[in-house]
Amino acid sequence: VQLQASGGGLVQGGGSLTLSCAVSGSTHNIHYIGWYRQAPGNERELVGIIMRGGTTNLVHTVKGRFTISRDDAKNTTYLQMNSLKFEDTAVYYCKVETMDRSYWGQGTLVTVSS
Repeated sequence: VQLQASGGGLVQGGGSLTLSCAVSGSTHNIHYIGWYRQAPGNERELVGIIMRGGTTNLVHTVKGRFTISRDDAKNTTYLQMNSLKFEDTAVYYCKVETMDRSYWGQGTLVTVSS
């Protein structure tokens, strides 16, 4: 399984960005796809996940602002981020969790200017 995250960039506070995570390889065994982020000096933290069946869960700090969706035809998962805040600045990663192991993408940097 290979993951390619993209869509990061510089955005003003209050703005929006959509991140993409394109998944290739053996996708039939995926349990969920998760979005994580790591701010400078901080531990990597969970942002949210989308389960194989389509159910999504987001952490309380982004709930109501961020949305996770996917396009199965494109094998791509999206993280729509609205009302961005300075504290959302981080490198964002996607992760595929299968029944056997985890696979991480390379990360995409999101910088929110205050």
